[in-house]
Amino acid sequence: MRVLARGWALMGRERDGLRRPGSDQARGIALLLAAILGFTLMDATAKHLTQLYHPAQVVWARFVGNLLIFALIFRQAMVPLLRTRQPGTQFARALMQLGSVVLFFTSLQYIGLAEATAIMDLNPVLITLGGALFLGERLGPRRMAGIAVAMVGALLIIRPGVGVFQPAALLPLAGAFTYAAGALLTRIVRADSVATSVMWSAVVGSIATSLVVPFFWQPIALADLWAFALLAIFGTASQYLLVRAFSAAEAGVLAPFGYTGLVWAGLWGWLFFGQLPDLWTILGAAVIVAAGLYVWSREARAARKEPCATTDPR
Repeated sequence: MRVLARGWALMGRERDGLRRPGSDQARGIALLLAAILGFTLMDATAKHLTQLYHPAQVVWARFVGNLLIFALIFRQAMVPLLRTRQPGTQFARALMQLGSVVLFFTSLQYIGLAEATAIMDLNPVLITLGGALFLGERLGPRRMAGIAVAMVGALLIIRPGVGVFQPAALLPLAGAFTYAAGALLTRIVRADSVATSVMWSAVVGSIATSLVVPFFWQPIALADLWAFALLAIFGTASQYLLVRAFSAAEAGVLAPFGYTGLVWAGLWGWLFFGQLPDLWTILGAAVIVAAGLYVWSREARAARKEPCATTDPR
């Protein structure tokens, strides 16, 4: 999903390693921008498909498509890649990520792409909060303030208790929480390779959705095959670009650029679906971005103060 970049950036400063030269940083930023573009195109494709098919079938196509592409890439290495010392944690992490996709894709049936994306962009500050609550990470009053402000931004978009409130807006809000949970579990299994974690997500997502999709299945029209194919291609290619980005540049450098997804989501919503975000959505998104950037700046400042922040503990 397009929200991965914000979450990985805030949870991944321990992966940064030695400072990289400017050319590597620039390449990492370019790769991240391409990944975000791809993720938002995947989301726009999913919104198109959820107008025609049940979200369960669209989610199934997303994971099975990813798995088929991985099978072509890894071939005989697929089974070895699934080996992990923490299968239970990997399974839980994959379920949380599956939940995020289900909640987000389902919300696209009812609300605009820009609104859903803005609400999901709460996940970086939720990751910071979860890290403090469950992983013993530091959380000072300034970061707490940033988290509270981000929640206010989400409430501006959702607007509970007023006439324009849609219960479906709670779906991406729940998705932001499940994504944050998945990101925190990713920290716990960080001894596994990225390929292992990605493979677990694809396998668990494919199996779980394959058990459910027969109850919602409808024949896929030939005219829609291109969209299902693009769903898998955009998702897999964007994931690859994201990994390459974080391999080339520091997480702290990349973090702010993750919010470009809001711009793309607004553009695709207007261009493909004739949906323009209203003033409250724009205001709420601005508040969430400001809070996210503030939390990121606090993370970056804390990382600079840590004596071991420039070395990779693994």
